[in-house]
Amino acid sequence: VEFVESGGGLVQPGESLRLSCATSGFAFNNNVMSWYRQTPGKERELVARMFLDGSPPYYADSVKGRFTISRDNAKSMLYLQMNALKPEDTGAYLCGPLWRTFWGQGTLVTVSS
Repeated sequence: VEFVESGGGLVQPGESLRLSCATSGFAFNNNVMSWYRQTPGKERELVARMFLDGSPPYYADSVKGRFTISRDNAKSMLYLQMNALKPEDTGAYLCGPLWRTFWGQGTLVTVSS
């Protein structure tokens, strides 16, 4: 099982980024997938979640209206479009299904002027 997050970087407030998560080794199509944010000294925070039954995605209040989660089942890929970025969006972003218990470094997003 593998998760490879990419697309992070250093941007100014108000700019956009698109994160990607390449997955392998499990049935991506059959799993609810999520994006999380990890910042030093804080617990991992659920940012967005995409369900399988057509229900609207979940977004943390802090990102509603600015972030959009999407998936490509044919490619086993998860995406997070991040618009109007704010300094408080800074952190390492990681993706995974509900059962993911091992975590890598993710992709680092830094929003700073």
